[in-house]
Amino acid sequence: MSLALENVNVILAGNPVLRDISMRVNPGELVCLVGRNGAGKSTTFRSIMGFQTLKSGAIKWKSDAINGMQTHKIVELGLGYTPEGSDVFGDLTVEDNIALPTWTRKSARSAQERIDEAYAVFPKLKQYLHRGGQQLSGGERKMVSIARALALDPELLLLDEAFEGLSPAIIPTISEGLQSILKQGRGVLLAESNFYHLPPFADRLYVIERGEIVFEGTLAQAEADAATMKIIKGT
Repeated sequence: MSLALENVNVILAGNPVLRDISMRVNPGELVCLVGRNGAGKSTTFRSIMGFQTLKSGAIKWKSDAINGMQTHKIVELGLGYTPEGSDVFGDLTVEDNIALPTWTRKSARSAQERIDEAYAVFPKLKQYLHRGGQQLSGGERKMVSIARALALDPELLLLDEAFEGLSPAIIPTISEGLQSILKQGRGVLLAESNFYHLPPFADRLYVIERGEIVFEGTLAQAEADAATMKIIKGT
């Protein structure tokens, strides 16, 4: 098992935000965390990446606890993260945005190999190598953000709202990119507020509501569960 959250509790400003969250992501899996805005998805991701302190519970990577570690140390262990909003460096070109992580994390792969793998996921970005980040559309920024995280050469990639705000025309491109990432042997944990944007090839999903996991299973199992779908349709 690569990543495991065990009874994770987080309190912000005196209010419980995550309540006994337990979930897992195995190597090569696409696991989705589904919930409405404010349900706790981003807090879960921030907790995994070390931005948020836990009140109790544990977050384990390859059986070793990582909660309490500094974020850059967690990244060095093989976790990549694309936060909600998909910010890119506006003053840097697409080429420099994607190359940047190869300077910040060591890997057995060369910098060029890592960059090539990132472009293999989103080959369209090769058309925009010298375009500045501020000149990109929302879909293009999303691709750059994911490709940049891939250039870290992570074993597990956390994508927060990978489909949020995208036009219907770009969603298939992002979905195909996810398939390419999985074929590279990487795991993906995807947070999504819209159930109907979830890729059909997802291995498993968790539904989070008010900081609690209320469902775990496959997409088909979720669709067959009336109570779960009622929650999902409210997202």
